[in-house]
Amino acid sequence: MAFRPLVRPARWPQTLLVSRPVRLHPAWIVAAVAFVALVGAAGFRATPSVLLHPLHAEFRWPLATISAAVSVNLLLYGLTAPFAAALMDRFGIRRVVAAALTMVAAGSGLTVFMTASWQLIACWGVLVGLGTGSMALAFVATVTGRWFVHRRGLVTGVLTAGGAAGQLVFLPLLAMLVGAYGWRSAALVVAGAALLVVPLVWRLLREYPADLGLPPYGASEVVEPVRPAGGAAARALGALTQAARTRPFWLLAAGFAICGATTNGLVGTHFIPAAHDHGMPQTTAAGLLALVGLFDIVGTIASGWLTDRYDPRLLLGAYYALRGGSLLVLPGLFAATTEPSMLVFVIFYGLDWVATVPPTVALCREYFGLSGAVVFGWVFAAHQFGAAVAAIGAGLVRDELGTYTLAWHVAGALSVGAAVLSLMLLRRRGAVLMEPAPVAVAPKAWSYRD
Repeated sequence: MAFRPLVRPARWPQTLLVSRPVRLHPAWIVAAVAFVALVGAAGFRATPSVLLHPLHAEFRWPLATISAAVSVNLLLYGLTAPFAAALMDRFGIRRVVAAALTMVAAGSGLTVFMTASWQLIACWGVLVGLGTGSMALAFVATVTGRWFVHRRGLVTGVLTAGGAAGQLVFLPLLAMLVGAYGWRSAALVVAGAALLVVPLVWRLLREYPADLGLPPYGASEVVEPVRPAGGAAARALGALTQAARTRPFWLLAAGFAICGATTNGLVGTHFIPAAHDHGMPQTTAAGLLALVGLFDIVGTIASGWLTDRYDPRLLLGAYYALRGGSLLVLPGLFAATTEPSMLVFVIFYGLDWVATVPPTVALCREYFGLSGAVVFGWVFAAHQFGAAVAAIGAGLVRDELGTYTLAWHVAGALSVGAAVLSLMLLRRRGAVLMEPAPVAVAPKAWSYRD
């Protein structure tokens, strides 16, 4: 029996098309794991404003004393960042982040056994401050600097929003737990959440694209990482010494200090107590602060998108000026119920909350080259110094005057000043500190598509 050859109908394609699987670039996996880690660490970052009154009621500690623990937390959160960035360069992101999450869990869990205010400072201030500081925004700058060339600003915005997402996820839950079961249940939930993230980080968080023989996302060449020769502390301090000789560093640091004072230090710590002073239930105020976190996600991602397209100096000037105006009108918006005017403030302030981060990271990279992540760690330390001063300062104002009004007005004026500092950066553009270019090696024959 004769076999006839198979004749392909004319309607078939003339060439056989073999589908190629679309492979996701590992940069997106690393970014996703970093996001989850930031969310896990953000749980305890959301608790100070929820626990202020419960701790005051149980232990009879003054609000200024509890605020002092918050200030230590905020200060160490910032001071740890540049050293953590240098440690990530030397020992790897995975080890540093896993250790940091474990420290957060320990600090949060141990608070349930405290009986004196110094133990609050040791657990809440020192342990959690060091742990969360190791996963601060310098961690974001390190991940985006290593893994992304294209869409770097957008990814910076998304990762920065991880902290806001943590606040959004945890804050209403923590407020309900405190109301139903006491503040200790909230502390234990945060400890458990931080521990749950550790295996994910250890398994999936990669160090460099070159370790996989791949270029960063958006690049065409594999970039061999430039690994620092000295110790982490020496690298962090050396970067500070070089950056401190430049005018842009001080302008960025001063503006970011005001940013910290007007977000984490003041609104993040004292918004709920201030609303409670006007008769608003704590759970309602916590819900408003969580709404700030929701709109912060939108605002920060949008800011990252804008940073990829417009001058970050102009963006910073606009963000700070608008924030200042909103803080100046805030004292007149507090009431026992949620009025429409307060909702407008919450939405607006949420959009502006950490929208300053993507342009600040971009400017550190522009001015300081490969040291940009470490230098940003020092700029972020200034952010947390401002937050610490505002946290304890607002507590003292409340104890002495019985109201937060003066604190809101001072913060609004400072924000307008930060806008001026940001626009002063327009006088000098381009890199200030240059470092040797990384070595390019031949890429493997991998094909990734967006």
